[in-house]
Amino acid sequence: MPAEASTPVYASFPASKLTIGAGVAIFHLASERVVVCYHTRDHYWFLPKGRRNANEDTNRAAEREGFEESGYRNRVLPLPLRHRQPDPDEGHQRFVTEPIWTQFLPLTTTSQYLLFWYAAETVPRAIEESYVVRASDGTITHARVYKQPLPFPADMNLRQRIAMDSVAGPDGSRKIYEPFWHEGTGVDEEEALYTSHLLPVDEARWKLKGSIMEDIIKRAWEGVQLRLEMESG
Repeated sequence: MPAEASTPVYASFPASKLTIGAGVAIFHLASERVVVCYHTRDHYWFLPKGRRNANEDTNRAAEREGFEESGYRNRVLPLPLRHRQPDPDEGHQRFVTEPIWTQFLPLTTTSQYLLFWYAAETVPRAIEESYVVRASDGTITHARVYKQPLPFPADMNLRQRIAMDSVAGPDGSRKIYEPFWHEGTGVDEEEALYTSHLLPVDEARWKLKGSIMEDIIKRAWEGVQLRLEMESG
């Protein structure tokens, strides 16, 4: 059953009774896969999400939580989404990083959870390698600490971005760059129970069937396909 929008409601919460969170569907565009997490104790699939830190932008929180819970560096992906926010550019800004879905969830009997869901992509190889730590003895390690990546370039189209993940092999052949997975990025004991998987879009939707998260993947992937069409026109 597809996800349906709720009836608009009136609700008011002071800061002491409201928690704001963000979640993300992280796509590897070149291989048409998306990151899905699995809870090894409670046996369910989910998209990474979590609470926004104080003074943190919500879309940055989505990227950070995506990294901490899945181990994949990511950045929010601008897509041609229908939304109701003001457009100061009068339609010239075709691609936006607005939330795909927003959920109101009870946190306790007296407090509310407000959750924003975004679409994102795995970061390019060059960005990932910029976080590599090179020791004096030549040893190379990947830093597991979260750092905010540079945003998706405004002057880059998706085909150019996908081409960046096509890398040359030693024999001159080309293969798709596999995003680097960071182990141990969880920040608590619960997150240590998560595993992450890059799955084909249809398989990921099947794992999350009937949930808002399935529809997040569906709408985000449709946005990717629409952006590719628009950029080809």
